[in-house]
Parts: sequence; structure tokens; C-alpha cells
Amino acid sequence: MAGPQVIDLSALMGYQTAKGRSARETNIAAARQVAETIRTTLGPKGMDKMLVKSSGDVIVSSDGATILKEMDIEHPSAKIIVEVAKTMDEEIGDGTTTAVVLTGELLKKAEELIEQGVHPSLIVRGYRMAAVKACERLKALGQPLTHDDKDTLMKVALTSMSGKSTAALQKRLAEIAVEAIQQTMEDKDNPGETKTLAVVGESVTSSFLVRGIVLDKEKANPGMPRQLRSAKVALVAGAIEAKKLDDAEIEIRSPAQLQGMLAAEEKSVRDKVEKILSAGANAVFCQKGIGELAASILAKKGVIALANVPEGDMKRLAEATGAQVVSGVSELSKTELGSAGLVEERHLGERRHIFVQDCAHPRCVTAVIRGGTRHVVDEAENVFNDAIGALGAALTSGKVLGGAGAPEMEAALALRELARSLSGREQLAVNAFADGLESIPLVLAENAGLSPVDVLTELRAAHSKGQHWAGVNSSEVGALDSWKAGILEPLSLKTQAVTSAAETAGMILRIDDIVAKSRPGG
Repeated sequence: MAGPQVIDLSALMGYQTAKGRSARETNIAAARQVAETIRTTLGPKGMDKMLVKSSGDVIVSSDGATILKEMDIEHPSAKIIVEVAKTMDEEIGDGTTTAVVLTGELLKKAEELIEQGVHPSLIVRGYRMAAVKACERLKALGQPLTHDDKDTLMKVALTSMSGKSTAALQKRLAEIAVEAIQQTMEDKDNPGETKTLAVVGESVTSSFLVRGIVLDKEKANPGMPRQLRSAKVALVAGAIEAKKLDDAEIEIRSPAQLQGMLAAEEKSVRDKVEKILSAGANAVFCQKGIGELAASILAKKGVIALANVPEGDMKRLAEATGAQVVSGVSELSKTELGSAGLVEERHLGERRHIFVQDCAHPRCVTAVIRGGTRHVVDEAENVFNDAIGALGAALTSGKVLGGAGAPEMEAALALRELARSLSGREQLAVNAFADGLESIPLVLAENAGLSPVDVLTELRAAHSKGQHWAGVNSSEVGALDSWKAGILEPLSLKTQAVTSAAETAGMILRIDDIVAKSRPGG
């Protein structure tokens, strides 16, 4: 009997394919190109990138996550690298450039090994082994960090901001970030939230922190008070207005009947307002609409009310004030109310905003980021968010490391010791992983205008003598003690970068066949 017929589905379905070495080379080249793009942004002396959108808008940034998010990338392997940055940004909030650069270097070293005849499966196995060992070494190096250690927290924040703004701006944003994280992470198992509000106008040094929520909203009625102290806060999900009759036809036969309907609607609204007043609330935040009559009555009673508050802000208000969100005013009572020391309408830039601050439970805070232009404000907001991410990661893990490439050098040293204990070809992959880790201080040196070879040689000598925190001195020739210099990074940032890079490189190396559907007409 004849054997089973083999059909090339890719040809039938209009797919293009690449196989074996060609597929692997294409994938590695695409992934490395992404890494090379942001390589020069790493470190305090890193350069900026200008991104021009199709709309003509321009973004200037040295933040890896921002750059990769705005790039128009089509190649599937390159998109995998972007996912590394996205994961780092979501999990840690910082360290995206480190993770992407390390991934690119691991792929580069793997390509060299493949050309020497080492099978990709052996490289992937060696990389996994190396990642585990590197993380073990990093964890052993980690130094404890406590919530009230403001000095160390400032150093972590400033390190995450290095190279992204001027020293004066870094200091102000770092102070705000540390104050915010100490407020929101008193309980690290149940952390609060830091919201940012970017407002064009004044300088970045005018940025400030509000222990509560700032809403980009105006009062429901201009006659409402501009300021309330010792406010009793009510959060209502439903509308505060007469009930609407959707898709209904009502036949009115006389003026008296119309008057009766209007009177009933007015009574319904007044009953809702009376329910608010009897509960003792004088600051009302409504997720839906507030009718003109209700807003007018509330204004006369000295109540501040806001309509159409987004659901996310309602949750933040609940966290900050201790109030409970009720579905309608009929469910409102004193027990559902929260409290705030001050509810106030203020001008920020060209708009009015409502400040809810000095709250009973200030686990949610708002950082108001200022700047003279939209570009400055956006970059300042990115820098601030990086600092918040780094601080949160540091407090969550409870450990920090000296930076400036010192952790990578220590991990590389441990991997070379591991490689000497191996007899198979995995030792080549482990050594390649060590080379990849050393690329981080090497890039830091390159971006600072130093001789990479000289810096790397000096760092290797220092770490072999037990100088764990010897790192790249971006200002002058010679190693520095990163811990004494105050260059500190979260332990989890480094371990996540190593793990993500190893997993992503392994994923790309295991691909030996690309099947891509042809474009229409292709």
C-alpha cells in the first residue's frame, strides 16, 4: 500500500515560511536590532531618542519602556523583545533597558556558539542553569531595606532617575516619590496607590504630593462652596436626578396632569437630596449624572458635589477617605460616609480641579507633576513613575543592591566558577551568559565615553579581590564603590531582568521554523 499523502499546508493556505538556520538567524537579528536601538540609553550618561509619530507628534525620551512602546515593530521576534520590556515595566516599573540589552547580548553570544557547532538546545539548557545560579548570587548579595529608611529610599529613587533629568529636578521628584511610597506601602502586603496628574505650567520643581486624590473635574453647580474642611464624603454610583423613562410614551391630557408629573419628579429629587443631607454628607461624588435641580439644592445647602466621576477615581476615593460606594442615595447612611480634612476646588494650569486631601486613610495619594511644556511634563511623569516602580519593588522584596554594574560583575564571577565545574558543552553557554552579564557594565562605560576594555579589566580585578560593589565610574577613570556612592537598585529588578532575558533568549533560540501568513495580494 502506498504511504499517506503529505500535503504542504503552507503552500495551500498562502503562508510564507523560513526554516532551520535561516529562521534562527532572522529571529536573532531582529531581536538584537531592538536591543541595539535602546542600548545607548542605558545609564546616567545614556543618550535620548527622538520618536516621530505618523501624526507628526514628537517624543524625546531615554526611557526604554517609553521608546519601545512608541516604536512601530512588525517582526514577531522583535515583538517578543518588546514583551520583555512590557513585563519589566508592569512587574517592576523600571529596568526595562537592562533586561532588553541583556537579552540582545545573550542572543549575540548564542549565535557565536551556534556558529561553533553548539546545538541551540544545549545553549538553552546552559542559560537556564546560569540564570538560576546568577539569581542565587544576587540574592545572597542583597542588603535589607525597611519602610522607614528614607535615606536609602532616596538613593534608590535617584538611581532610577539618573540620566533622565537634571540633578535639581531629580531631587524634587525623588522626594515626592519617597513620601508617596512611604504613605502607600506602610502595609506592603496590601499597598495603596500613587496616582499621577500631569499639568503643564510652572517648573518641575513646583511639583507636589497630595495626601489624597486630585480630580480633573469641576463642581456640579458654580454656587457650591469652593472649600470644605472636615468634610463628610459620600460616594454614590447611581444618578442623583429624576428617574428617566426610557422608550416610554406618556399621554398628557391636561395641564394639571403635567403639573402633577413635574411635582412628582421634583419631590423625587428633593427626597434624594434630603437623604444625602440626613446622612450628614457635605461632599458628594457621583459616578453618574447630577440633575440641575439636585445640584442647585445641594449648592444652597453648602454641599460640594461632582458628577460623572470615573470608576477608577471612585475606588481611589474609597481607599483614601474610607467611604463605601453605594449604588444609590437610598442606601446612604452615616456608616457609609468617609472623611477628608479638606475638599477644595483649585486652579491648576488652565483648568479647575477638586482636591480631596488630609484623608482619614491616605493609602492613595496623588503626585501633581508640573513642567513648562508638554514634552517636559510627559518626561517628568515617566521619570517619576520609574522611581515609584523602583521604590515599590525595593520595599516589596525588602532588599537592595549596589548598582553601576556591580551586581552583574558579581553574578558573572559566580557563573565562571560554575562553568569550571561543568564538563559538557553547557559550560560554554554558562560562560556566554557570564559574558552577557558583563555587557551591562561594558555598555555603561561605552555610554560614558570610557574605554570599555579598560573598565571591564579593572572591574574583574576588583571583584576577584572581593570588592562586591565595585562598579563603573561614569565621571572618571577608575572603579567606584557603588554602595558608598549611593547608587542602589532593587534586588527584584536585577533578578527579574536576568530571568526574563534568559527565558526570552531561550524562546527565540528554540524556534527553527517561521510560518507567516502572506499579506493580501502576496
